[in-house]
Amino acid sequence: MSKGVVREPAGRVVLLRGDEVESEHRVHAVVTDARGAVMASFGKVDRPVFLRSAAKPFQALPLVEDGGADRYEVSNEELALTCGSHGGEETHVRTARRILDRAGLDETSLACGPQLPMHGPAARALLASGGKPERIHNNCSGKHAGMLLLARHHGWQPDGYHRSGHPVQERMAREVAHWTGVSPDAMGRGVDGCGVVCFTTPLVALARGYGALLASALEAPESAAGRVVSAMTRHPVQVAGTGRLCTALMEAVPGGVLAKVGAEGVYGAAVRAPEGVRGVALKVADGARRAAEVTLVNLLARLGLFGAVDEGTWSAGLAPWTDPVVPNTRGEAVARLRVELPEWGPA
Repeated sequence: MSKGVVREPAGRVVLLRGDEVESEHRVHAVVTDARGAVMASFGKVDRPVFLRSAAKPFQALPLVEDGGADRYEVSNEELALTCGSHGGEETHVRTARRILDRAGLDETSLACGPQLPMHGPAARALLASGGKPERIHNNCSGKHAGMLLLARHHGWQPDGYHRSGHPVQERMAREVAHWTGVSPDAMGRGVDGCGVVCFTTPLVALARGYGALLASALEAPESAAGRVVSAMTRHPVQVAGTGRLCTALMEAVPGGVLAKVGAEGVYGAAVRAPEGVRGVALKVADGARRAAEVTLVNLLARLGLFGAVDEGTWSAGLAPWTDPVVPNTRGEAVARLRVELPEWGPA
């Protein structure tokens, strides 16, 4: 991939039913090196986007950097969950409760709302047992538990930890700013689906942040960046869960990729490409996750990530995103997704 390659307009992902295009999703994406230099892009990558849950790896760093993870003996598995958008499976709920226990708090302290587990079998099992969705099942409960533990560590009042102006959220803003290179004052702010503050940066800044995070982890494995990246890549089930792309990618290429989805069609990733560390960020204009997932896999393939992945791993773990079909209620593959991205050639 050559430096400085920029392509317009945006790419697209189309849904084909038969031979006809039924729907389409516009995609903006950028690839940078570890220092943030743009290697390739298409679409509007300088426009601010809400990072949503793609910011979670950065938001987990203060717990390690400020000494809270060591003080409370947070395990790598627990640290991975603070970075995750989990499916509400039993392992996720159990891990989130352990983090809260370390803070001396319970589920009532979580500011996220009750949510039925994202993992279908876990949701059905919960309802079949007579249970109901609780805050601990929220896909962001790990992040919230980590923020509460950070507040405990600093002696900050846990109440309102999720709101703008609270020391926890100001600490989050400084950390996101550090990795993306966007000052806290320049970041837009909103309220995420789970209730905490969420930030905007240009898409290219998100790619820069992911590339820098992985590069820092490789250079200094004992650093906060190294510990967070290690937690995510060694415990990818805690980052997402069964049948989820983040988990499948990090299981397929251990240590070779860092990936985190964000709501509304956002993805942040970093890879150990043949030419060095690369940061990747994308945004689907209409927010469709299905388009974000297949686009990410396509981009990572172009970066040479899957050269060493055996055929069994492809078919077992990554096929849903490399050969994406859409079934009907009979289970028949009646439609399929096709990724149409600009070619990357010489600058």
